[in-house]
Amino acid sequence: MLAELRYYSRMAIGIAQTMRAPVPTNPEERIRARFERRDQTFLELAERVVFRKPDHPYAVMLRLAGCELGDLQAMIRQDGLEPALLRLRREGVYLTHQEWKGKQPIVRAGREIPASPESFKNPFVRGWMQSSSSGSSGRPVTTARSLDSWFHNASYRHLKVKEFGLNRRSVIELKPILPFASGMNTVIHAQRMGTSVDRWFSLGSTFSGSAHYRLMTGAMLTLANLMGARAPYPSYLAPNDFLPVVEHIARRRSEGRECVVQGFTSPLVRVAGTALAKGVDISGTTFMCGGEALTPGKLDLFHAAGARAYASYVISELSHIGLPCQAMKGNTVHLLQDSIAAIVYRRPSPYGEGNPVDSLHFTTLRSHAPLVFINVEMDDEGQLVPATCDCAYSRIGFRTLITGINSFGKMSPQGMTFHGTDLQRVLEVDLPARLGGGLGDYQLVECEAHNQQTQLRLYVSPRVGLADPAQAGKVFLEVMRPQWGGALATGQWIHTGGLEVVVAEPFATRTGKVHPVKLLGATSVSQKSAHA
Repeated sequence: MLAELRYYSRMAIGIAQTMRAPVPTNPEERIRARFERRDQTFLELAERVVFRKPDHPYAVMLRLAGCELGDLQAMIRQDGLEPALLRLRREGVYLTHQEWKGKQPIVRAGREIPASPESFKNPFVRGWMQSSSSGSSGRPVTTARSLDSWFHNASYRHLKVKEFGLNRRSVIELKPILPFASGMNTVIHAQRMGTSVDRWFSLGSTFSGSAHYRLMTGAMLTLANLMGARAPYPSYLAPNDFLPVVEHIARRRSEGRECVVQGFTSPLVRVAGTALAKGVDISGTTFMCGGEALTPGKLDLFHAAGARAYASYVISELSHIGLPCQAMKGNTVHLLQDSIAAIVYRRPSPYGEGNPVDSLHFTTLRSHAPLVFINVEMDDEGQLVPATCDCAYSRIGFRTLITGINSFGKMSPQGMTFHGTDLQRVLEVDLPARLGGGLGDYQLVECEAHNQQTQLRLYVSPRVGLADPAQAGKVFLEVMRPQWGGALATGQWIHTGGLEVVVAEPFATRTGKVHPVKLLGATSVSQKSAHA
């Protein structure tokens, strides 16, 4: 309780700080300046944060690779930043997601390197604002975020407003309330970024299950509004009822205003599906999707409703990685090269039978980044290709695209993120202990439901003797909540159809290769897709 009080107190101070801070001038020039000195920024971070601390995990990895600061400087001068990072990756300078989370030891050249998630925090970042990962991939990591970080991200908001004309359109947020902070941050700062949020809809939570989150969200918004934010308070949707969002879009269309709706992909799909089912015209609407893949099926449904949809790429520990322009299709974004360096390294998958994956590795390029990484994996794969579009991002210098973004090591239903090794314990240990059965009696599948939203399907073997499938779903969420929190804590995820329980033999499969983490449990068939 005391820790939570401190957290929200710091959040309030952070809101006050940002509301008092002047809006950055010349944001595009700021981006260009950061882009031009990206190599130097990386070397300064490496020197200050890594090389000055001999026991830093990256310092040890670099020494084992035979690379001192002078060697690193020479490599980058001669070959460039990304080729140098690829060479370092081959020499063992990298982190898997499990290693940086402290769930797997870092072993290089036969030597175990002591480390914890705290090892990668930037010791030079101070600030009242705090950011916490959702905890959906393990225990949440809380980091300080400075005003410099806020100014940095504000420049991206400027580009987004410019590229999509948000200042001329009705912007609608469809995002959860606290403890998920993205929706609240957007509505608070939108007015100062040259646009405004027309309505904020929050989905799934009930007052009995999220009373204190509702109260804290209202308190933070009141503070911001007293300081001039003019932010809307959330309108709460009944479970599985997206008609109020559709009706609001239709009202704005009748007034001659196009809408942009921002949120997690699956709930946005439900909005488009509801419009089609009710015969409501929302054509011309733009959906800005995040948190999960924008699959072909989802894109088809948006297009059937006469809408356009674009994906964004954000990871809480790294902040913004890529943003879309109007020429993008599917899971393709412009890499924000002033903030992040990215390489692709082909390696065996850490799950299932070890099929090769084109693993994305990210390196920190912001001096005020709360976490400093060199070649960290986030269990995502994709390809880096040159941009051919003439958009706001290309013109400023972001001419590298990340395309075909997909996860090989995590499930991402309804904006939540669950990593494979964490879920394996739930399936193999926790559920058998609570419900009975044993190893191989529980299987988790990520799939698309008939309405194109991403969901998890929990298969429970008839051998378990489960009388009520709903009981398995309840226990599954009870086991997960203490570890993951976030939207699970408020009930938002389950109320939007994110979990279905099926009593059926988990081994019932058909031929078809999928990413192994998309099918967990019943390990003898972990490379095959389950019946829909």
